[in-house]
Amino acid sequence: MSLQTAASPTRPWLTGAHEALPLLGGYVPVAISFGLVATQAGFSAWEAVLISTLIYAGASQFLFVGMVAAGAPLWLVVVMTLLINLRHVVYAPNLAPWLPPSRGWPWLMHGLTDQVFALAHARLPQLPASQRLGWFVGVALLAWASWIAGTAFGAVAGGELITRWALMGEILPFALPALFLVLIAPRFTSRRWSLALGLTTLIALLLTVLGLTNLAIPLAAACGALCFQVVKFDPTAPGERHE
Repeated sequence: MSLQTAASPTRPWLTGAHEALPLLGGYVPVAISFGLVATQAGFSAWEAVLISTLIYAGASQFLFVGMVAAGAPLWLVVVMTLLINLRHVVYAPNLAPWLPPSRGWPWLMHGLTDQVFALAHARLPQLPASQRLGWFVGVALLAWASWIAGTAFGAVAGGELITRWALMGEILPFALPALFLVLIAPRFTSRRWSLALGLTTLIALLLTVLGLTNLAIPLAAACGALCFQVVKFDPTAPGERHE
């Protein structure tokens, strides 16, 4: 059965929740890792859950607790968090053409994560306009709830997991990088993307080695984006696909 025919005309939110289930394979391990990292940094379990509920920003949450634990000034914590989330300025306009009029969209954009955007960008154009709001509600709420639940589990039981299985303590910190690697890996089939992503990685590593950890991510991302815009390849060349 195709995705189009699987959509329920009466309960589009249920269709959205069903189609969002594969996202949980990436969300839950990373959320557990965040809950554990947050409590290890001195936050209580309730504070960790509150951060996941209100900020709900993946990598920015790890940066947030790390900088707060290190005693960074509040203004720098806020600025760095906003810089990492600047990519959402691009996400929303790309979805806007497919969003039917509703006062609920500004609130639902709190649930617009990288994975939700990728799924919504592919599925919203395939859905009737009357089902898009309900479908997005199902996707966003399931993803958000799984992130909060994973954080709570990591904050409450993460320490016990590491005590019983020490290897978990070595694996969980790599959950977030692994999730992003899965997202960008398909892009390495393009020379243009490969160059931009490779440059981003090298600059981030160099700045980290030089001790500029807080600036590594935004500066490397800006350099990679600039490289992608400036460098062009012939789309008809072997191994190069259309962007």
